[in-house]
Amino acid sequence: MSGITRRSLLGMSVKSLAVLGAGTCLGRLSRLCAAVPSTPDYKALVCIFMLGGNDGNNVIVPVKTDAQSYGDYFRVRGTTLGLPQNVLGPVSAANGKETYGLHPQLSPLREIYNQGKLAFVANVGTLVKPITKAGYQQGALVPLNLFSHSDQQQQWQMASIPGAPHNGWAGRAADILAALNAPSTFPVSVSTAGNSLFLTGDRPQASIINGSLGLDGSDGSPAENARDAAFQQILKFNSGMALIQKADQVAADGLDAAKQLNGALSTSSPMKTPFPATSLGQQLGEVARIINVRQNLGVHRQIFYVSLGDFDTHTDAMPRQNALLGDLATSMAAFYSATAEMGLERQVVTFTESEFGRTLQPSSGAGSDHAWGSHHIVMGAGVKAADVYGAFPVLGLQGPDDVTGRGVWLPAISLDQYGATLASWFGVADEALTRVFPNLENFTPRKLKFL
Repeated sequence: MSGITRRSLLGMSVKSLAVLGAGTCLGRLSRLCAAVPSTPDYKALVCIFMLGGNDGNNVIVPVKTDAQSYGDYFRVRGTTLGLPQNVLGPVSAANGKETYGLHPQLSPLREIYNQGKLAFVANVGTLVKPITKAGYQQGALVPLNLFSHSDQQQQWQMASIPGAPHNGWAGRAADILAALNAPSTFPVSVSTAGNSLFLTGDRPQASIINGSLGLDGSDGSPAENARDAAFQQILKFNSGMALIQKADQVAADGLDAAKQLNGALSTSSPMKTPFPATSLGQQLGEVARIINVRQNLGVHRQIFYVSLGDFDTHTDAMPRQNALLGDLATSMAAFYSATAEMGLERQVVTFTESEFGRTLQPSSGAGSDHAWGSHHIVMGAGVKAADVYGAFPVLGLQGPDDVTGRGVWLPAISLDQYGATLASWFGVADEALTRVFPNLENFTPRKLKFL
């Protein structure tokens, strides 16, 4: 080992790194394992987090419904933020009577909607319990720091209440269903967007993928095998310091997950579906490659987290959102095609999250400001019907759904209801849903009907 130091070994590039390793059904987790279904099949959830607060008001626009029309929207947004009606891609609600228009950059998703494989969930937001506009204005309990990026990103990823575990709702769902992957030790949860609170649970099981899949330098040669063996010895050395021991275990778990993934990828055939050469396109391409080797990894349940940034459109919102939604749509459409290529379009559900919506009223910089409820996308052949689920807000300043006078929508659907529907489809039993969503008992119905 001449010339190789602990520092240089720790500096080796591990592009596929498990930040937390797998565990077993022990102690306080045993009751979670008892809720696991007995028949393992394959299902995956893929969360696309739109960082910055996406302006859902321009994602889907009412053109003609029982409650309102395109004119209601354009009277407030005007030419500053309003999309001309002739550029909107029309889609019909399942009842055939209501028409909405999609942002023109979402045309690839409109095609999937027209196939019945995509739905919109209207006016979703973080809530502690149901409240009214009057209750809000009189100081009713609302989520902490409602219009703060960092706080609301955490709450969308945690879906918890004060005193509840400070981990992610996807991590808690993975805790419950991890036993379905046994005896595989490959992590249930994978992030392509760095460390993710969303995937963190009680059971150590999350992975992080940085850049291209694979472990740099591990080519199977005697020299590289010797180097890896030396690295493992260093990681197993008992330093007597708890923090270092934990860090070493994290690195060891990362190496193990990387080797499993490299081995699975080495025996797989390349996928034919092309992905956009964007950050989101490449992230979803990596997710597709991991799903494609699910059988080699021995997994039956997987949760993925990817992200797309720069939705904080206080200024120049129209051109910025055009680019962002174009990336979102082409990347999601490519991913749907990849699931179809694998024959898994019914077994993979992709959905969006964002910390909050944005005001209907434009701001002075041709953008919009932080708001509350917003509209989200759910994609996959598991969608019950192409439709707009939930109650669309009345698009008027000072209207019944506007809590501030600027077009800040009081959510009609809580994050808990939205997430519980996804978690239930994923396999979490009804009696276990409140372990994932502690606030869920405050809402009726607990689950929606989009899956």
